[in-house]
Amino acid sequence: MSYSDFKSLNLALASFKLTLVNTPNLFAAIPRVEPSNLLAEFLNRYELLATNIGTEKAKSELIIAPILLDIYSRYSGKISYFSGNTLTVDVEQGLNGECDFILSASPNQIEISTPIVTVVEAKDDNIKNGLGQCTAQLVGAQRFNNRQGIALPVYGAVTTGTNWKFLRLSESVLEIDLSDYFVPPQLNQVLGILDYPFQQYLAGQSP
Repeated sequence: MSYSDFKSLNLALASFKLTLVNTPNLFAAIPRVEPSNLLAEFLNRYELLATNIGTEKAKSELIIAPILLDIYSRYSGKISYFSGNTLTVDVEQGLNGECDFILSASPNQIEISTPIVTVVEAKDDNIKNGLGQCTAQLVGAQRFNNRQGIALPVYGAVTTGTNWKFLRLSESVLEIDLSDYFVPPQLNQVLGILDYPFQQYLAGQSP
């Protein structure tokens, strides 16, 4: 098995003995973050192109990656960004395979290092179909962190590019925000949620 074999949320919950908590507006109180001028201009030019092409690849390249890179660029080399990299944690339990996007609160850009903070799964048209795979990737990221003695919540998102749903895994509790966030109208909320865990973690590492 691999991450992609977790075709449903229930399969991932049962496989990893997770407790699901559905919470409306789970991340609604997180401060909004305004997009950089570069991101705003890029999406203004290419978001419509991406949605008209309509493929997962186009939306990953023209919407999702630029949004994640906007977060990456805010931290001046303090965090790392990965796209399409393999995260192998436990092959027997299916915790292996490619992750669409990973953001880590580590400056190591050569290979994925702890702590992994955010995992983003791109889905062509159906958010629900990506929840099981994203959950498995969050479990993989959590165990990857734990091996280095790092215990912190891991955040995830399943997105079509224009539609974002966020998750948080803390120990064995998986929280899913019942609210969806849409780009471009709620771009500042999406950026705020993506930025929040890095604000929390890096602030905790300050001397």
